[in-house]
Amino acid sequence: MSEQYRADYRLLEMREHLGENPNALDVPWAEFVGDRSTEQIFRVPTAEATDAYLELQAYGVDAYGHEVVVNDRALSGFDVPPGDGWQYWMTTIQVPDLREGENTLRIRRDPATHDEFVVGTVTVNWREPV
Repeated sequence: MSEQYRADYRLLEMREHLGENPNALDVPWAEFVGDRSTEQIFRVPTAEATDAYLELQAYGVDAYGHEVVVNDRALSGFDVPPGDGWQYWMTTIQVPDLREGENTLRIRRDPATHDEFVVGTVTVNWREPV
């Protein structure tokens, strides 16, 4: 008989404005944090997490080059691609990047750009054995 899996996730409420100018966007509900978001901490209850990915809600991204960092390691690819208005982006997380117990996530803005954007929420998803 094959092993059974179930889905699990963690929702991270960020509501942070990344950029150079705290007044560049009319988002009074978002905290201005500069070039990197506050470090978010989430727990994974198993060492056997598989098929991990994250979903990121962002507003006003104008440039490539921003990164999603999980456990001090930047994910590969276009982590936060440009898009008008609100967007909802999904990217994979490699299995070694998630570990059992405490994990961290941070968004890092590319300081070479003059981009101003907001990260609303991030949802980290994975499958685990039942």
